[in-house]
Amino acid sequence: MPDVFVSETKNIEINPPSGHSKPKNIEKYGLHNHNPLSSYCYYPDEIKFVAKDSKEKIILFLRRHPITNVGWILVSILMVLAPMVLDRFPIIAFLPENFQFIAVLGWYLITIAYTFESFLDWFFSVYVITDERIFDVDFVNLIYREISEANIDQIQDVTVAMGGVVRTIFNYGDILLQTASEVPRIEFEAVPHPDQVAKILRGLRVEEEQEKIEGRVR
Repeated sequence: MPDVFVSETKNIEINPPSGHSKPKNIEKYGLHNHNPLSSYCYYPDEIKFVAKDSKEKIILFLRRHPITNVGWILVSILMVLAPMVLDRFPIIAFLPENFQFIAVLGWYLITIAYTFESFLDWFFSVYVITDERIFDVDFVNLIYREISEANIDQIQDVTVAMGGVVRTIFNYGDILLQTASEVPRIEFEAVPHPDQVAKILRGLRVEEEQEKIEGRVR
């Protein structure tokens, strides 16, 4: 997995090799490390999930680009500083001192909950591309998540949506997938290197079609 803020890997073209064996030069391109907070991991070693088949290989593991976290991080900082600023404007001065303390404590608990859940939403909302399927895992809250999946051979169209100054500078965008599965549309939101992701998906789809033509079964 790369540091997604490093620009040297943006124009590197890497296709899944025949048979989906791990490329020998993967370390050379800086696309493979063990940083658990990375948003782009090509051929990860230690990532597993419940629905994975024993012979299924993970090609890409993705999250939203880290720059998308700036919004909730700034909001969290403002929420932390708010009681200090409002202390000069005694909005709750009419309350007894003990109640004022409880109000401020409650505010900080809300801030912690907001920050923690925002982080979990980013960390656990992931996109997985294997040599057989694609997965879209949406973390809603601690007790609920949504998982959409489709086979590679069910992908009908791959569209890259990337616009705006920030997205262009940090090289991230959306991947829109039209499928023939029960979920007709799967979207990978704000993932790093969207053009490269789309190219890998198209390559996997072509290989699946070739396997069907040749009658190969894994």
